[in-house]
Amino acid sequence: MGERTMKAMAYASYGGVEKLEQLELPLPKVGPGTVRIKIKAAGVNPVDWKIMAGYLDPIMDVHFPAVPGWDVAGVVDAVGFDTPEFNIGDEVHAYGRRDTVGIGSFAQYITLPAGAVAHKPKQLSFEEAAALPLTGGTALRALDALELAPGQTLLIHNGAGGVGQAAIQIGRAAGARVLATASERNHELLASLGAEPLTYGEGLVESVRALAPGGVDAVADFHGGALEDTLAVLKESGKHASIADGTVGEHGGRYIWVRPDGRELARIDELVEAGKLSVHVVSSYPMQEAAAAITQSMGGHAGGKIVLTEFTD
Repeated sequence: MGERTMKAMAYASYGGVEKLEQLELPLPKVGPGTVRIKIKAAGVNPVDWKIMAGYLDPIMDVHFPAVPGWDVAGVVDAVGFDTPEFNIGDEVHAYGRRDTVGIGSFAQYITLPAGAVAHKPKQLSFEEAAALPLTGGTALRALDALELAPGQTLLIHNGAGGVGQAAIQIGRAAGARVLATASERNHELLASLGAEPLTYGEGLVESVRALAPGGVDAVADFHGGALEDTLAVLKESGKHASIADGTVGEHGGRYIWVRPDGRELARIDELVEAGKLSVHVVSSYPMQEAAAAITQSMGGHAGGKIVLTEFTD
């Protein structure tokens, strides 16, 4: 009997979107403690095209042809031995990063460790569920590091990005007052999520001090290049974290890199189910148009999440 295959968008060498092509690849096997997911949607994130360009080559091995994508939502197609958490037919989602770059979520199927997978909230479509794991998990990990308490004030750099939008809602759910930066065209979005909008750039320190004269208790940097402003407005006892500036550790901060963790994703899903966290999808493309989706992501300023849906005939 011949080997079963699947469709996937893949690249055989580092480069830009011109390297992506549709291939027939072997159907992923299902080992002990894993689940195979029939993919209904995949999230598109900046890290996808950065990996394609080779930015993570110094720290991650790659197996070509490589399939991009770490965010996924779909239906359990098969389960490995001793995987009681899931059954065939379960609707799930996951942050599917692995230790190496190889088979990602821009495909028809993916096999992941059960510990990275969570049941999809019924309130979310597959597209919304695929847009949540990386951004939501990053935001949650950053805010966990900041140890926010009710009544404290949190400043978020880049509140209009996917991670920033999730962090605003998680911070508000924790009882914090949230200040967030964005361009003026996104201030209405920030306010709708529960943040007090600020314009990034020149004058930001003065704007923050006007709203929080005693300084802020915590700062989450989701943009980079903001360390000087962070330290200028942070209380002496305050905490700060960044996903974009690896030098923050030298200044008492924490550099964040999200881990695949189904339990943390389930915590985010609880906020969704309680009506305290929503996902904003701005664009959806069929899987074979991944190049167009990545091109939009590279342009920045999407104002929400970009996703891929199943391959069309």
